[in-house]
Amino acid sequence: MVDLVPFAKRRFGIQKHNDLFDIEGVLENFLNDKFFPSFYKNSSQMKVDIKENEKEFVIEAELPGIKKEEVDIQVDDDRLTISVRKNEQTDEEKDNYIRKERSYSAMVRSFAISNVEVDNVNAKFENGLLFITLPKKQQEAVKGKQIEISN
Repeated sequence: MVDLVPFAKRRFGIQKHNDLFDIEGVLENFLNDKFFPSFYKNSSQMKVDIKENEKEFVIEAELPGIKKEEVDIQVDDDRLTISVRKNEQTDEEKDNYIRKERSYSAMVRSFAISNVEVDNVNAKFENGLLFITLPKKQQEAVKGKQIEISN
């Protein structure tokens, strides 16, 4: 699955060379979900599964509580971007009490895509799951050619 790569700052399961002065790495490892699972439980990071078969890649994104109208999918320069913007406002009036609450949330995931037929990408959204199908480009057979050596 070399042709479809999610963009990420670092991968948590992959160890890198320990650098004594890698403060960012120390903090990132300390503040990850192993030590603070309740902090990451409701993270705004969209959970994504990527499948591959002979003909296509399929991205499955979990978007619970999101409506189809709040999702935007763009393909630009070999990059697929899934964006979600959710605005909620509650107005409630009882007797002399007025309550107004607002919330705004956004999530974005990007994937480097190559070897994909961009014109034939399609998406389906049902029950909080987004399915994006990315058909692979057909590989052309490499034709051999005899090269003559000149004097």
